[in-house]
Amino acid sequence: MAESKTQTQPPEGLKANAIGFVDALVIGLNATSPAYSLAAAIGPVVALVGVYAPGVMLASFVPMLLIASAFYYLNRVDQDCGTTFSWVTRAMGPWAGWLGGWAITMTGVLVVGSLADVAVTFALLAFGLDSWVENEFVRQLLTVLLILVMTAVCVIGTEVSARVQNILILAQVACLIAFAVVALYRVYADTGTLDSTDPSISWLDPFGAGGAELTAGLLLGVFIYWGWESAVNLTEEVEDSATAPGKAAVWSTVILLVTYVSVAYAVVAYAGPAYLAENAEEEEFIFALLAEEAMGGWDWVVLLAVSTSGLASTQTTIIPASRTALSMARRHALPDHFAHIHPRFRTPDVSTWWVAGIAIAWYLAVRQISENALFDSLTALSLLIAFYYALTGIACAVYYRRHLTESLHHFVLIGLGPLVGAGLLVWLLVESVGDMSDPANSYSGVSWFGLGPPLVIGVGIALVGVVLMVVWRLMAPVFWSERPEVADPDLVHGQSHGHGHGHGDKER
Repeated sequence: MAESKTQTQPPEGLKANAIGFVDALVIGLNATSPAYSLAAAIGPVVALVGVYAPGVMLASFVPMLLIASAFYYLNRVDQDCGTTFSWVTRAMGPWAGWLGGWAITMTGVLVVGSLADVAVTFALLAFGLDSWVENEFVRQLLTVLLILVMTAVCVIGTEVSARVQNILILAQVACLIAFAVVALYRVYADTGTLDSTDPSISWLDPFGAGGAELTAGLLLGVFIYWGWESAVNLTEEVEDSATAPGKAAVWSTVILLVTYVSVAYAVVAYAGPAYLAENAEEEEFIFALLAEEAMGGWDWVVLLAVSTSGLASTQTTIIPASRTALSMARRHALPDHFAHIHPRFRTPDVSTWWVAGIAIAWYLAVRQISENALFDSLTALSLLIAFYYALTGIACAVYYRRHLTESLHHFVLIGLGPLVGAGLLVWLLVESVGDMSDPANSYSGVSWFGLGPPLVIGVGIALVGVVLMVVWRLMAPVFWSERPEVADPDLVHGQSHGHGHGHGDKER
């Protein structure tokens, strides 16, 4: 009887080899929400730097690629779905690791509601239901229902999630390319309806505008690239987990670079910097305006692109937050119930529903304040994003510190590159704190405690994290017995000791 019971017991852990490299790549791309990110950022970036917007997007790519290198090499040594949390804990200790995990989880909570809201809004616009968009109750109800549906998809299984994502990325990219091609064609054919201007290679110069405008533009650039590492959060569920997720993350940043620069060229060339600057406050609705101008009766194509972008990213943003919570609970950095795995679907069902629930509560609460307050909460994301990306870059160099002088390859790709990327992000983090301290720079334009709302939100979330960390340290100190580690020689060359699926722990 005992033997039979053991045989029928479901396997532990997430479902191994559930998806392949291409699926992971697609999820990494969709997590950045390319169409939505472009729509939200292109107007403000052009308002800051004019025609040099493509150059700013190129410059923003540099720290992302350098941090992606850190993700690649750290994933080779530890295939843990907690990514930054697990790696920073191993390299720098439990206190830094806990804060890194908290930052990742909270970025998902802050942004999921906004992404779902965008998906609903643009879908309604695409189908001509403009009056529904104006109805706050209907719009918020549909947003909450969408979050619940996409959360259910995440729980049902990674394979189902991947299939949905494959369809959504195809629709999104096809729509974006169609828009870019039509817009550029009308520029060269001189049939545009706005103040078009011929594209120039000089637009790729990120220093063309210079000064504070460049810094502010780079901050927006960090936001539009954010999310590519979602592929690595699925490392325990991807085939060839030691290398495929890291490669997917690196390739995601490269594909995003090409997409962003191409569409930025098309938008700036067709609309002209003056029109984009005048309408910068429209945020994501700038694409709705441009779609009608450039595509005429086919404007629904671009509206659908932004909608599918928000829909896809609603799902993929839940993934890193829920997997990080799972990883933290497995190592007793959070209550054990967050580590529960669904016996049939083998996904972290408890942590996934918790992320969705808190995200819904945050979305509804902030919407009651104002729509601008929702945008302010998104601006606060840049603080958390820059923090945990920079922490990952530093952790990579620290973990491999004894092997950085063994070869030029190790020194550049594992040490210098991630540190430079981290340094750039720390610089942007400091600059953003200075900018956000001025209430005039917020969307709402109001003052909270004499500071801008985004800074208050960002600092508030960080302080809540510190308090929870200290409380949990007093209640359950097991996790804090971990000590930093140093890479073994064989791990530098990519031969994992099989810590993935596991907890990234070595026997001590």
